[in-house]
Amino acid sequence: MGDLPEASAPPGAPTVRVIAMPADANPYGDIFGGWLMSQMDLAAGSIASRHSHGRAVTIAVEGMQFHLPVSVGDEVSVYAELVHVGRTSMRIDVEAWRRHRHEEAMHKVTQACFTFVAIDEDRNPRRVPDLEGERA
Repeated sequence: MGDLPEASAPPGAPTVRVIAMPADANPYGDIFGGWLMSQMDLAAGSIASRHSHGRAVTIAVEGMQFHLPVSVGDEVSVYAELVHVGRTSMRIDVEAWRRHRHEEAMHKVTQACFTFVAIDEDRNPRRVPDLEGERA
């Protein structure tokens, strides 16, 4: 598979941490990409809702590429960071890392940029707070 992604996870605590289970895998024990993407969407959604102080919905996912497989029993840690805020939208960079249950080394398995839009009770876009330091 070429070079392994770096084995140093982002600083701080992951937004989501979960163990990959048999129900999340194909018959060969490899975790479904859709399951991993859903964990990443949960992490990004948590950041978006917290920043916007309410409901936010996924409108785009960019740049997802799988570097390594995730196996049943692996610990999956998902790190999410708010990187840009528009008038109603937020971009969140997300990385997923795996750690084999009997090892300490972590390996990045994928990353992507998730875009969310904050919505009100009627599902209309609503303004979100600025990202500190991004606007004057």
